[in-house]
Amino acid sequence: MKKIILLSFNLLVLLACKKETAKLTNEKPIDSVQIKVASSEKSTLTLKNELTEQGFEIFDYVDEKTQDTILMQQYFLAFLKKGPVRSQNEAEAAELQKQHLAHLSRMYELGYADISGPFGDDGDIRGITIYNVPTFEMADSLANLDPMVKSGRLVIEMHPWWAAKGFPLR
Repeated sequence: MKKIILLSFNLLVLLACKKETAKLTNEKPIDSVQIKVASSEKSTLTLKNELTEQGFEIFDYVDEKTQDTILMQQYFLAFLKKGPVRSQNEAEAAELQKQHLAHLSRMYELGYADISGPFGDDGDIRGITIYNVPTFEMADSLANLDPMVKSGRLVIEMHPWWAAKGFPLR
């Protein structure tokens, strides 16, 4: 019974987060995860039309070697950089990290971010997130909802980035 209640609560939280994120960004929520999964089953033309209707920037070209049509989509790459406020004590920093990871998980679950991760060195750029949303403004708004960013411990540097739709990491 506890598991059912917890599952129901988590579902309600996710739905509320999706609605709240849409309100905060003044954008209609998108289901980019569904598009990616279904993209292998859809024609390039159908996928192009869906992405265009949702406001995504796209273009396509024909690969000379394979003669396949490659659909390129604009994503947004957020560099998470060291911020000016790094005076939190160990407990505060640990709590912010927990909230930061929850935020990134939520962005992934809602289909707004495709991949996130820290860098392996101790440089000024701490990590990246790739946002799969139609506009720079939406990506920037979502990235700035991160509790680490709100606290000043991290700052965001956002860049548009083009990648072939549906190609996996290797």
